Amino acid sequence: MKLCQFFVPQVGGRVGVVEDGRVIDITARAAKVGSVLDLIVQGKTGAGVERLARRLAKGKRPRLSLAELDTAPAPRRPHLLAPLDPPEVWGAGITYRRSADYYTAHQGRAKGIYDDVYESERPELFFKATASRAVGPNAPIGIRRDSSLTAVEAELALVVGVGGAIVGYTCGNDLSAWDIERANPLYLPQSKIFSGCFAFGPVLVTSGELTDPHSLELLCRIRRGGSQLYEGKVNTGEMKRRCSELVDWLCRDNPIPAGTVLSTGTGILVPDEHALRDGDLVEVEIAGIGVLRNPVKKLG
Repeated sequence: MKLCQFFVPQVGGRVGVVEDGRVIDITARAAKVGSVLDLIVQGKTGAGVERLARRLAKGKRPRLSLAELDTAPAPRRPHLLAPLDPPEVWGAGITYRRSADYYTAHQGRAKGIYDDVYESERPELFFKATASRAVGPNAPIGIRRDSSLTAVEAELALVVGVGGAIVGYTCGNDLSAWDIERANPLYLPQSKIFSGCFAFGPVLVTSGELTDPHSLELLCRIRRGGSQLYEGKVNTGEMKRRCSELVDWLCRDNPIPAGTVLSTGTGILVPDEHALRDGDLVEVEIAGIGVLRNPVKKLG
């Protein structure tokens, strides 16, 4: 099942089930479902979310197409919102071998801390964003004013339900100011956390529909001036760690609220010469989920 959130002028935010490219509005005041987060809190697991959404969709007809909603946000037209408003967003790092090799090469060493993280039992996990710092489809992503090398990190993102259950998956874009991180690894929070530092969407695909998150083709594209500047791809089967393993480590002695998003790390390393610029358009595409598009905006 695919879930989304969308905006309707003079009505506000709505919750939708996507079927055959059409969106069924399942917003229900009586059932206290006004957001996808409400579905997750009440449903608790992927299966529970699906059951609740099906019950709310029964007998209703779709009004809008997903393609119509997949447009730039504007107050006078319907458009997609982020698939949920997450209480927290976390990230995982160095989950692909090529990522460890890339970062070590930029340290100028044969082996470095990134290799140690890749080979360690404990994964790299870091706090990434709050809902106010994250954006949905077609909304601007940011470049820090003090960064000249901010890069796309296209990733599979998962959503945690009650008790650490994985309720679903979506496309994620973990924007990172690589020049700040390279200056000193202790600057990681500043390189990762800023306005518009994380994008996700366009929909949330439940774990009941997307049963194998480790066999997905993931593509990243950067467009500049109407032309494609860059394209890279990876298969999530190259991830060293399972999604369930990352969630287990994340939840250890760490109360993770339902609806938290965890982005699972990138295996696509964009060359430095393709650092993001104001006005670029970034696409993250994952088979079975869709295409997440975001324009780029220089902050400050």
